[in-house]
Amino acid sequence: MQNSVQIRLLGDFDILVDGERQNNLAAKSRKGVSLMEYLILQRGRAVPVQRLIRELWSGSRYDSPESALKTMVSRFRALLNTISPGLGGCIVSEQGAYRWINKKAVRVDVLDMLRLLESVHADSTRDERISCYRQVLELYQGDLYQTGDICNGAMQVSWLHREFLHAMYAWIELLKETEDYDQICRVCRRAIQVDELDEQLHIELIRAMVQMNYTPDAINELKRASHTGMLIPETGAAPDLREDYQRLMTAGDLVSQKLDMIREELMNQNAQEAGPFFCEYDAFKEFFSIQRRNMERLGTTFFLGIIMIGGPDDPISSVARESAMAALCEIVRNNLRKGDIVTRAAPALLAMLLPTVNYSTGAMVMERIENLFYEEYPNKSIVLSSRITPLGGSIAGEQ
Repeated sequence: MQNSVQIRLLGDFDILVDGERQNNLAAKSRKGVSLMEYLILQRGRAVPVQRLIRELWSGSRYDSPESALKTMVSRFRALLNTISPGLGGCIVSEQGAYRWINKKAVRVDVLDMLRLLESVHADSTRDERISCYRQVLELYQGDLYQTGDICNGAMQVSWLHREFLHAMYAWIELLKETEDYDQICRVCRRAIQVDELDEQLHIELIRAMVQMNYTPDAINELKRASHTGMLIPETGAAPDLREDYQRLMTAGDLVSQKLDMIREELMNQNAQEAGPFFCEYDAFKEFFSIQRRNMERLGTTFFLGIIMIGGPDDPISSVARESAMAALCEIVRNNLRKGDIVTRAAPALLAMLLPTVNYSTGAMVMERIENLFYEEYPNKSIVLSSRITPLGGSIAGEQ
């Protein structure tokens, strides 16, 4: 047998040959899959024919149950051989019994998991134990697959489930020693996907969140678990969590208070101010950097407008420049909208970010500001120059 074969029994049933999933074998021979799973879980021990008959045909009447079992085994071996030559040979018949012998190229997830758990001894190093538990978590994709044909199938499921949980509890205790609460959160979340009703996993997750000061997350997890009836610490259903519960509720109240305070400050800040937002040039660049991300995500366009007082051919005194700039800023303040951002980029230069305009309306805005300036500041020695250009997106309405 040259192919690599993986048999998955945890979470669902699958056979993969060289990484390729095979046709649904369970649909072709449900009894055969049940027999294979039962033999695999005996881990090499021979199972008498009479015991297999009791497990697989409990309550059924056959004139010759031994013959029915022999026929079923023969057909199932042939079916396995069609999947991978020689795979059927893993089911070995002996005098009055059958056993499963794992060939070298065959891997079974449940056997790998049990071998890993057996490899953890008292003298195992911490790293060896953590590596073992990590592999167990990867292997255990869910409870043991069941066809419903094995009498004690529920007992097998329950036993493997307990082994998995005990491994996770042991891993969490190791992580507590180094205060690796972030990893504890990851382990708990993944294990809860397997058993979302396990109280201990939820408690460990909440406690790890508390240690990391993830108060809102811890409160949400506590509420979610409480809604399912698992954790109701204030009534004593989970007494070990009562102290943490009180801390969370106190912290939650404080978080809510801080949230309300910051919200009120933000909403009241400049609430009465109309017109654009004036800022320093460094802040102006930061605002543009933030808006640029929105432009790239939404495909929108901002326009950059500039107005310059004077020029290289008509220099003016610093006193006249400051007077003109004060007048220009007042006009801009009274005629641009909320949401526009303005900065003094140079002693004689204003720069403006203008959202939600196209090229034509943006040019009209700049022209209106120039006209108002000349009306309100009739100094023929002062000349304004303005330009507008798009920043990102499409140049809507540009002529």
